[in-house]
Parts: sequence; structure tokens; C-alpha cells
Amino acid sequence: MAIWSDLSALLSALASQDSWTIRQALAPDTVYIFGAVFLMISGLALAWIYHHVPIVERYFERTVMVACYLLTAGIIFWGVIDRFVFANQQPWSTTIPPFLFMIMALFGGAYNIRMRTHLSFSEFRTIMPRKAQFACLWLDFALWFGFALILLVTTLRVVALSASNFQIVLGTDNTMQWWFLLSAPVAATLMAARAVENIEDDIRNFRTGQPLIKQAVIGGDT
Repeated sequence: MAIWSDLSALLSALASQDSWTIRQALAPDTVYIFGAVFLMISGLALAWIYHHVPIVERYFERTVMVACYLLTAGIIFWGVIDRFVFANQQPWSTTIPPFLFMIMALFGGAYNIRMRTHLSFSEFRTIMPRKAQFACLWLDFALWFGFALILLVTTLRVVALSASNFQIVLGTDNTMQWWFLLSAPVAATLMAARAVENIEDDIRNFRTGQPLIKQAVIGGDT
């Protein structure tokens, strides 16, 4: 069957660590099937870690976000001083911050899936019947998991394309773009894990009679 030959080609390409071969192996649409299986397995594994290692649950994404924010602010701050005080400018000072912002936004998106602060419409859902609330939560899971799947596959293709073309971050000599772009499929995996974690909590709450819909608070805590 074609699906098994595509899977074999993908595994062989990954084992070869050749970016051109990986790029070719990621082209078929069957990659979405492999991606869905990978996200479900990794999502369940990461959700288990989140439930059993609270420090990872609370601080992993936030640590990455804050680190990227501080690095971006530091580069921009020094860039202003370097330009207007020393009449100099590092050529990478305007190209690396956008990549750092991208990482911050993607990891922040994964964290806020857990916080349910992405247009949850909780005001409307709280007045719905309990089964309708549960159906909405399953819809949330399907939408976020589907979004994570699309993000995973498309960005993996972009990473492979960037690596095969040896794209270098502008203003640098040997800093590859794909090093930063790889954060996108990683964030997609985290998004799927957060969606799995949420639906596990929702199923538990539905079975035990606990409230299903809670008011989301931006900047709150898990």
C-alpha cells in the first residue's frame, strides 16, 4: 500500500538526516496521517508528564516565552545604544528578534490553549445544557488538534526546505534559519499536548459532575 511505502520513505529519510531527502519524503499528503498519529501519541505522553510533573506544567512554556522576550528586548535596547551612541549597528540586530518573537508567540499559544483564553465564549457556554457544554469542549479539542496537525506538517516542510537550501539568517555568517523555524513543529506538538490535557480534564469533570465551563482569566494560572 502507498501509505506504508510513504511511511518507510519518511523513516528512511529521517534516519539519513539529509535535508533534501526529508523534504521529498514530507511532500505526500499521507504525512498528515503520520502527523496525526505522532501528535496523539506525543500528546498523551506530554499530558501525562504535565499531570505528574507540576513544575513542567506551570513553567515550561512561560520560561521559553520570558527568555525570548528578554533576549528580544536586550537586542533592541543595545541596538539603539549601539546605533545612536557608537554610530554602529550589528547586522543581525534586526533579523534575529523576529525569530525570537515567533518562538515566543508559538509557545505562548500552546500555553494559552491550556488557559483556555483563546475565544472560549465561556459566557455563552455557561448557560448551555451540560451535554452541549461537553460537546463544545470536544469541538475545542478537535479544532486545536487539527490546527496543531496543520501547523506541524506545513512547518516541517518549511524547515526541510530551509535546511535543503542552506538559508542563513541575514546579517550572520553561519546561523541557519531552520534552527529557529524548528520551534514551530515543536510548538505544534505542545499545542496538541495541551489540547489532550484539557479534554482529559473535561472528561473527568463530566464523569464526576464537576463544572465543565470555567471563566478564563488572561494572565491567570493553571
